[in-house]
Amino acid sequence: MSEFQIRKDNFATNRVVETVAPSIGDGEILVKVDCFAFTANNITYAVLGDKLGYWQFFPPSNADTGWGIIPVWGFADVVASKAPDMPVGDRLFGYFPPAAFLTMTPARVTEQRMLDASAHRAKLPPGYNNYTRVNAEPSYDRRMDNARMLFWPLHMTSFCLWDLLKEKNWFDAKQIVILSASSKTSIGLGHALAADASAPPVVALTSARNLGFVNQLKLYKQATTYDELADIDASIPTVIVDMSGNGDVLARLHVHLGDNMKRCIKVGLTHWDEIQPGAGTTAERSEFFFAPGHIQMRMKDWGPDELAKRTSVFLIDTAVKSLGSLHFEKLDGLNGLAAVYVDVCEGRVAPDQGLIVEM
Repeated sequence: MSEFQIRKDNFATNRVVETVAPSIGDGEILVKVDCFAFTANNITYAVLGDKLGYWQFFPPSNADTGWGIIPVWGFADVVASKAPDMPVGDRLFGYFPPAAFLTMTPARVTEQRMLDASAHRAKLPPGYNNYTRVNAEPSYDRRMDNARMLFWPLHMTSFCLWDLLKEKNWFDAKQIVILSASSKTSIGLGHALAADASAPPVVALTSARNLGFVNQLKLYKQATTYDELADIDASIPTVIVDMSGNGDVLARLHVHLGDNMKRCIKVGLTHWDEIQPGAGTTAERSEFFFAPGHIQMRMKDWGPDELAKRTSVFLIDTAVKSLGSLHFEKLDGLNGLAAVYVDVCEGRVAPDQGLIVEM
């Protein structure tokens, strides 16, 4: 088997490691990873690996502590089983390593879902430990796997952001500014806000390289570049949704808006190498947003079935709308991922590409 590893102290350094095929014990299953999506969101997992525990999900099989495995969203098939109710041939959607195989410990198995109860994952966010048994879905269509892998984790965050903003009455803002507006999570949020008549107008901030793409989306009242953020109206109350993590840009925007910066919600880290807060950042009106925590809150508020119903409708809608501005780029296995990985790290992947690794 093989697995894709990166240096924890230098995310751009990567390698594909050949390892011994795992065996399974009683109560365990072995799955073969079939395919997964890879985006800038996966780099965020690396940046926050120590802070939020992402390195703990899939420890390297060679126990090399200097290296880590970035989690990915994808599909895997059960190829060996010593667990009740989890037959060979079952197909799972969820959180996997970029690796050939994974040993799992199924628990709370229902017709539609299972939980991986492996000991090293017990204290990690439960949303990442749940898997969907897609063969039990009446409408499961394998032709939609690419869209599901790519958009589900990103647009789930888009849903949570839209839900938070709406619940907080937009923080009394009269405009919403989205940084890194070309990202797929931003586009999902943009579609949600465009469809919500109660939402304030949205301003998109992006790089000069991606400005044309953002304008073509026709989602935003205004689109401008990081270098020209002074064009944003600073006379009205504003809420910022920051997908970029670019400390310098964010600080300049805070200074420009002044007291009219009502809230800054920090989400992603597409500019992960520029995350140090710049001078002028208003920390007391800023917060880091963790989507799994919001999901757990809504699960308690609404119940799992209602949450699934609301998010399913949202995700189908935003994915269908987003497909019109994107094409899938298929990569051949882990070596194919390695060939483009540095481009993902350095933000050189075109915003209209969706990377799909086929194992």
